[in-house]
Amino acid sequence: MTPRTPALFRRLDLLEWSLCHRLAVATSAAPLPLGLLRLASRVGDWPAWVLLIALQPLLHGALGWRLMLHFSLTALVAVSLYRLIKTRLCRERPSITFRAIPCREPPRDRYSFPSGHTLHAVIFSLLTAATQPWLLLLVLPLALLIALSRVGLGLHYISDVIGGALLGLTIGLISLYWLPVTAQALAH
Repeated sequence: MTPRTPALFRRLDLLEWSLCHRLAVATSAAPLPLGLLRLASRVGDWPAWVLLIALQPLLHGALGWRLMLHFSLTALVAVSLYRLIKTRLCRERPSITFRAIPCREPPRDRYSFPSGHTLHAVIFSLLTAATQPWLLLLVLPLALLIALSRVGLGLHYISDVIGGALLGLTIGLISLYWLPVTAQALAH
C-alpha cells in the first residue's frame, strides 16, 4: 500500500514552494551561509543535544544526574511521537515534490513533516530556560539557526518547521510540568 499525502499538505506545498525555493537558492548562492546552515543542521541532528544532556552533572552537581535522565526521557518521548507522526502523514520533502528546490544536504528519509531538528531545538531551549537560563545565550541562537537551516537547505517546508516547533513546545511544556526533577532544580 502506497502512503497518501493528506490534501492539506498538497495545498500547503503549492502555497509554500515558491518561498522555499527562493530561500534554498539564496542560501546556496554563497559558500559562507551554506556552510553555516550545513554545520547548524549537522550539530542539530544530535551532537548539540547529547552534549547538553551530558553536561547536566557538571552544571548541577548531584541533581544533574536526575536532570540528565529528565532531558533524555523527554528526548525519547519526542523521537517516538515525531516518528509516529512522520510515518503516518507522509509529506514528501520539498526537493522531491518540486525538483526546482535544491536539496543541499542528504535527507535521512523521504518525508518532511514535522521537522525533528526544530522539534528538538525547541524542547532543549525550553529545558535550558528552566534549568540554566544563562546557557540560552548559546542555545537559542543555535536553535533558530537549526530551524532556518532546514528550509535553507531544501529539506523542509516552512510549515514543517512551524509544526516541529509547535510539537516541541507542547512536549517541552508537558515535560516541565510532569517531571518533578525540573521543579527541584529550580528550587536549588
